[in-house]
Amino acid sequence: MSPEELLAFASRNLMLSLALAGLTVAIAWVEVTRLFRGYKSLRPGELSALVNREDALVVDLSPINDYQKGHIAGSKSVQPSQFDPENKLLAKARSLPVVVVCANGMGAGNAARRLVKAGFERVYVLDGGIQAWRQADMPLVKGRG
Repeated sequence: MSPEELLAFASRNLMLSLALAGLTVAIAWVEVTRLFRGYKSLRPGELSALVNREDALVVDLSPINDYQKGHIAGSKSVQPSQFDPENKLLAKARSLPVVVVCANGMGAGNAARRLVKAGFERVYVLDGGIQAWRQADMPLVKGRG
């Protein structure tokens, strides 16, 4: 298709062309922000490997009732309102991998950004949170942990 034909199509289908341009810009924006956010997303299997190989610290931001119903073995429960990168639990792990987990993967990003801003070197978020962990049939521990 020649450039003239593309321009003719775009002028005949203005709304469709604008929608395509808008979607292209939105996708590019999401990908660029993902590159510069300072932390990485992990799938459940990758988290398990990181904990086993590199002794990663898993910080669970789930509400305490949800945490007690089921959490990742070895994870530490921290309530979002009490989350502080300078906390003694976290300060010791500044050079270790730190993985932030929440119920569904939506709330962990803010905490991860705070860790990156505080100088933590290796920060991760469990993509999909505990919900994704369950869907992957990974084991959960009940109780206080």
